[in-house]
Amino acid sequence: MTRNNDTRFGRREFLAATVATGAALATGTARAQDNSTEFESGAGGQVQRNISSFRMLDWRGYFSDLRNGACLCDIQSRALHFWSADGATYRLYPTSVPLTEDLTRLGRTEVIQKVVNPVWRPTPSMIERNPEWPREIPGGDPGNPLGPLALYLSWPSYRIHGTHDTRKIGRRSSNGCIGLYNQHIRELFELAQVGTQVLLI
Repeated sequence: MTRNNDTRFGRREFLAATVATGAALATGTARAQDNSTEFESGAGGQVQRNISSFRMLDWRGYFSDLRNGACLCDIQSRALHFWSADGATYRLYPTSVPLTEDLTRLGRTEVIQKVVNPVWRPTPSMIERNPEWPREIPGGDPGNPLGPLALYLSWPSYRIHGTHDTRKIGRRSSNGCIGLYNQHIRELFELAQVGTQVLLI
């Protein structure tokens, strides 16, 4: 990944920067460039780097049209791009991405359901890897990994969702889903619709 303007921030400064970047991109005032944002977090002296790359993209390189809107989830840059059906709205959000390649599914899917306070249930493979995990966490629970809102995809068990654990954003930290800051999933939840195209690359 090429990194220009590589800047280290605290978590609050990073969040402010990402919101400002999204606002600039939405109004068309940001230049198309590769700006990676990196911040450090961790406990007990451990440092974890969260990195997302902010670079404007044109939907034409990934979709034949904007029917029902389109989401591009870029695993490498750890960013989600959204274009509205009329092309007037563009958003760019930092994301969490799957931990490993074998947990990563690439290709085309679509939003099939929009769920408020989704219930979290681990898949059989997740239980196999983590037998101590609970079999269900109710929607609205602060420990629910899906956060307050989720966009269910046509692939079983795959979601675009929020997270209460902001340390995950910008990192390889999920079991297959794409995670966003809760304020970002709230915005995307309003913009996206059932039928919105989704491409993971």
